[in-house]
Amino acid sequence: MKNSRRIKRMARAKRNKVGGLNLTSLMDVFTILVLYLLVNQSSVEVVEPPKDVTLPDSVAEAKPRQTVVVFVSPETISIAGEPIMPTMDVLNTDATTADVLKDKLASIKGNALGLNNEGVDKSSEVTIMAHKEVPFKVLRGIMSVCTNAGYTKISLAVNQKASQS
Repeated sequence: MKNSRRIKRMARAKRNKVGGLNLTSLMDVFTILVLYLLVNQSSVEVVEPPKDVTLPDSVAEAKPRQTVVVFVSPETISIAGEPIMPTMDVLNTDATTADVLKDKLASIKGNALGLNNEGVDKSSEVTIMAHKEVPFKVLRGIMSVCTNAGYTKISLAVNQKASQS
């Protein structure tokens, strides 16, 4: 009798017992997911053009890299939000107007940190973010000034739109 009473009590205890959930593996999965999202979120940088610059559209696949950005609006040329000179002064043959832009680019290149080849390569890149109605003659003059300042890799910024497949 003792045995049967004990067996009944144990059976009742098992019936009332609620199953537990092992959260250790679930927490590991969420931790890895959060770390993955944090790492990948910080690698993407979207460069917003100023309000007075409207970029042309393109189906370019390559993502932009972090470089020196020259903003060209129909009125002014600026670097890092600092107005440098009026846009149409690039067309003048007077060397002093282009020297202002060249000096600013050279000072930025001189301040670039990096002792290895990768740092030197990145310091010779420039991105020109120009309004879509700025004449190509102006852009060609700016590209010439950038090349004279030591920037050998020149990119033009565009709006990425979906490819037409």
